[in-house]
Amino acid sequence: MTVSPVAVSETDVETGAGGRRGPLVLRNRAFGAVWLGQVLTQAAVRMFQVGVSWWIVAYAVRDARGLASGLFMAACTLPAVALAPVVAGAVARFAHRSVLRTAAALAGAASASLALWAYGSGLPLAALYAAGLALATCQAFFDPCLTTSVPELVDDADIETATGFELSTQSLAGLGGALLGALTVDRVGVAGLAAGCAAAYLGAALLVASARFRTVATDPAATDPAAAAPQRRTLRRILGEQPYVRRILLCFTAANLFTAAVFVVIPLYTRSVLLGGGGTVALLEASLGAGALIGAFTGARVPGRPTVAGAYCLGLMAFALVLPGLVAQRLVVAGCLAVAGWCAGAVSVRFVALFQRLVPVGDKPGFFAVMQAVLGASLPVASLAFGFAGDFFSPQTLCLVQGIGLVPAACALALLGSGPPVPTAEPDTDTDGDAGRGTEPVGGKR
Repeated sequence: MTVSPVAVSETDVETGAGGRRGPLVLRNRAFGAVWLGQVLTQAAVRMFQVGVSWWIVAYAVRDARGLASGLFMAACTLPAVALAPVVAGAVARFAHRSVLRTAAALAGAASASLALWAYGSGLPLAALYAAGLALATCQAFFDPCLTTSVPELVDDADIETATGFELSTQSLAGLGGALLGALTVDRVGVAGLAAGCAAAYLGAALLVASARFRTVATDPAATDPAAAAPQRRTLRRILGEQPYVRRILLCFTAANLFTAAVFVVIPLYTRSVLLGGGGTVALLEASLGAGALIGAFTGARVPGRPTVAGAYCLGLMAFALVLPGLVAQRLVVAGCLAVAGWCAGAVSVRFVALFQRLVPVGDKPGFFAVMQAVLGASLPVASLAFGFAGDFFSPQTLCLVQGIGLVPAACALALLGSGPPVPTAEPDTDTDGDAGRGTEPVGGKR
């Protein structure tokens, strides 16, 4: 990887000659600013989703609460799937800082408009569905663009550390957004919720605008259009040429059919089983987010091949999701969600770091958009299916279905780990485990 002299000198100054390396977000100001911007955007979208889901279940809808909340969550997950080709094209074509800044600014404008509408008059349910769709659309551009931008913000040696920080964002967002979402709706309503989201999004846009991105030389052929043309791949070919990665993504897509339903089940479980309010929703959502946060920072320490470690984590998550279906006690449920969150965070770090190494740099914009789409394809289905089922079955039954449904995915992932990864391109000549120093890896195993 090649970086600009300015970026290198900044790193040297921040680290200090011969000094101890501090936390990445402190010694690398550009990455720290962009990471904090991601924290704000994902916290805002999570706060909005949790708050509106609780408002639907507790205040807005009397009949078919499950279906109404499921429809809302489906609207919030659909853009990442439907817009994958558009996102990949935008991330590949435009400057990454511009994409990030524009997405955050547009989300802030949409939130501010919703807040003004809510202050002036009552909001129809359709308006909140549309707002959830708009914010999710902006986030669908922001997240894969930031993942693709990691090599432009950090040195190769810091990629895995940066990945841990980046993935911890969802955990921080789940923690902060969950704590604020339902409580904000209980106290100041949807108008206050939207105003808080607007402030977070606009703050993120300013942080991204203040950061400087490095210029990365991806390949000598990049300067030769004739040589670069054969390297272009369609979204379908990106996964077609990555069979090992493709199988992993399919396993997690199947798992997401059951794990994603937790965001629909939590409000229903709180109201129908625990007979709680916004504070209980905040506790349960925060437990999930805190567990995922710890998992994001400790995932790199989980021993074993990624597929084997992932299989064990899915098995543990299955047990954690089944137990609330058998024991309806608030602290027990909170503890189970913390364990489930840890499993999700740990698995994410291992696999995204693996993908950063295996996927050629030229394919990363398309790949991470495809990854988001493939993993997200199950989210609207899970939201609608479990939301609709929640009007006919108890939330405890839904918990049992979630846990049992994870078992086949865990077994499939374990079987996938029984053999070596299938090479996706010509193997690297670098065998010291640091493929990518000087240039990005184009294949091989890690």
